[in-house]
Amino acid sequence: MERRDFTVTVAGLGLHVTEWGAREARPVVMLHGIRGFAETFVGVAEALQPEFRVIAFDQRGRGDSDWDPERNYYTDTYVNDVLAVVDTLGIDRFDLLGHSMGGINAIVFASLHPDRVERLIIEDAGPGAFEHSPGVARIRREMVETPVRFDDWSAASEFMRGLRPSVTEEARQQRLRSMLKALPDGGYTWRYDHAGIAAIRLEPDGARVPDLRPHVAALRCDTLVLRGAQTDYLQAEMAQDMCRLNPKVVTTDIAGAGHYVHDDQPVLFNQAVRDFLLSGAAKTDTKVTTS
Repeated sequence: MERRDFTVTVAGLGLHVTEWGAREARPVVMLHGIRGFAETFVGVAEALQPEFRVIAFDQRGRGDSDWDPERNYYTDTYVNDVLAVVDTLGIDRFDLLGHSMGGINAIVFASLHPDRVERLIIEDAGPGAFEHSPGVARIRREMVETPVRFDDWSAASEFMRGLRPSVTEEARQQRLRSMLKALPDGGYTWRYDHAGIAAIRLEPDGARVPDLRPHVAALRCDTLVLRGAQTDYLQAEMAQDMCRLNPKVVTTDIAGAGHYVHDDQPVLFNQAVRDFLLSGAAKTDTKVTTS
């Protein structure tokens, strides 16, 4: 599988972009979650070969992208970053996938730029999940309790096992390799702006937190919501409300998966993504995928 890594500069910040697949293949942009990174989508990219050119980037403040000194970690800024990246790459229309925070960004982008998005996939995100789900309390608790540093790799691994007990050890180690960096005096710390991101998440400017319901209602592209059947974030009634808001939206539950669907059930997730992107239209009823 072809791979290319490079940097795109947006408003003075360098954003690290990774592409998988042939340049002439059909483009699909993927947006990771609040503490994620582009590399989390490598398995999805492999499953989409050879038909797709998968484009992912470390969103500002994460991975190999620059941290924002003004801590401008809000949806409107992330959406502008997506637009800048695809414009820089000369991509007019593309499919779009987003997980969690990336799903919020993807919904808003697709509603504001309907001429740019061919098909939309939202992984475990939607109206109400950010405000009213049990997952919100979990994420806030994780933000507060996450250590600033670890003395060694085994300590970081143990922390990640407690944080993500449902994913495979391979997935946890991949996550750590992308999220941690070595300190000069020994030990490890995060490769993302934990303090800045946590500050915005714990005490956000309410005026910059979008109401997603109007954005869902405004979508003009076929949209698939992939929800972990065991998630604590996007509740079943929230996903169904998205379908009621817009007939373009359908939802699929992935059995045996929590909030991190692509980590918990990668085979089922990848197949659902591939089938939807390659199909002319999604089914009009709610489907529950079983293992």
